[in-house]
Amino acid sequence: MIPIEEIYSDPRIKENLNACINCGVCTAICPASDYYDYEPRYVIKILLSKDENELEQLLSSDYIWYCGQCMSCKARCPRENAPGVAISALRYWSQKLGLFVKSKMGRNQIIIKQTIGQNIYDLGYCVHPSKVTREAHPEQGPVWEWIFNNREKAYSLVNVNIDREGPGPVRKISDKVMNEIHSILNGTGAVDFWDQIETSVNEYKNYHKNE
Repeated sequence: MIPIEEIYSDPRIKENLNACINCGVCTAICPASDYYDYEPRYVIKILLSKDENELEQLLSSDYIWYCGQCMSCKARCPRENAPGVAISALRYWSQKLGLFVKSKMGRNQIIIKQTIGQNIYDLGYCVHPSKVTREAHPEQGPVWEWIFNNREKAYSLVNVNIDREGPGPVRKISDKVMNEIHSILNGTGAVDFWDQIETSVNEYKNYHKNE
């Protein structure tokens, strides 16, 4: 059973169900609906129904991961709701409850943790040239491979202070700032949450590895 009262007390959900009339404007403006069989209106409809079984199915599905979080829905909603914010909250609850592993798109969140999350923790950057390897990003092609293998020379040509002290793009982040980043990520529970996500995905993979 899911903790339905806790979910509905989440301010991101509570504050974005204001007198929704299910008009569909959010779906009409939604870029994701052009690529997937997807309607933000459908998500809000389930939230408004407070049907526990349907909500659990939603939290276990790919559906909540289709949203690009562009918040076009917020700009157009006649009731000033932001379905994208409610969907962000549902993603959180899906991960917190371990239901995200039932969804292929949900399980892919481990990639975000292992790349962007780890980059921020280790280097202070979401994306850093030293992490964009040819193996991980073959779409970058041979020119990027040369740049990757000659980073110091290539970036010096455009006055980029890569991995060095002082000002400039992709400069080395000071130990003081890195300690502050670690303090924030640990203090807010982000690291524990990342660990929980990774543990859940690994358990899922181990359970299903012989299938």
